[in-house]
Amino acid sequence: MKKYTYPSVMTIAGFDGSGGAGIQADIKTFSALGCYATSVLTALPVQNTMGVRKIYPIQMEAVSDQIEAVMDDIFPQAIKIGMVHTPQLVETIVTTLSKYSKIPIVFDPVMVATSGHQLIEEETINTITEKLFPIADIITPNMDEASILAGMEVKTLEDMRVAGEKILKSGCKSILLKGGHQESPTVTSLFFDENGEQASFETEKFATSNTHGSGCTLSSAIAAYLARGEELYDAVALAQQYVFEAIKNGKDVVTGKGNGPLNHFFNPQKLIKNELV
Repeated sequence: MKKYTYPSVMTIAGFDGSGGAGIQADIKTFSALGCYATSVLTALPVQNTMGVRKIYPIQMEAVSDQIEAVMDDIFPQAIKIGMVHTPQLVETIVTTLSKYSKIPIVFDPVMVATSGHQLIEEETINTITEKLFPIADIITPNMDEASILAGMEVKTLEDMRVAGEKILKSGCKSILLKGGHQESPTVTSLFFDENGEQASFETEKFATSNTHGSGCTLSSAIAAYLARGEELYDAVALAQQYVFEAIKNGKDVVTGKGNGPLNHFFNPQKLIKNELV
């Protein structure tokens, strides 16, 4: 009898009890794109659509144990890493993953809250750049995060081009610099590959507050498409389209009293079955 396997994706990220961001958004995204989701919890924020109330830390040993338990059993075809808020957490993740054969890693460098408040300290940013950037196949900063990483204001499309080139020299392989904070009727994001080549993606911008978790969702979608066997550029392009449709199909839905989530399941796919060789 033939045996099959699902394309598997692991998320290493924080919790969101309101279901819109963090590992919940990641799991929804992997599932909606036909992949099997596994997860590693790095922090336990207490939050809803109106904001974060408190963050309970997770022991470093618990993080490494979780990674090892999943990697030793359901080895993923891609990994998405979300917010890593301490140098110790960065070190723990990088050290633990180094024990295993290399697979595609998508890193979403969550550094700035929607309010504009910087979420992590300079020491953590330095550790991320030194340790996490080199093992990530792509990083997905927004304009505020690119501003921190490049050490410059990032307000315009030209600023994004300059910042992207600067960040590329800091040790990462490729970048998707997200343009969602642009003051324009369209959103333009820029992709920089490891050779310094650039590509732009332009989508319509909707008048909606239902964008909570859009960054988590985009990075997760890239990881899911990589796990399905897509090349990096194609994975980025497909992920952009998925997020666009998820926002479009959830823009008029009221979920909670604050910033609502995307509609991850606007067109869910069945789990993909690949023949086990």
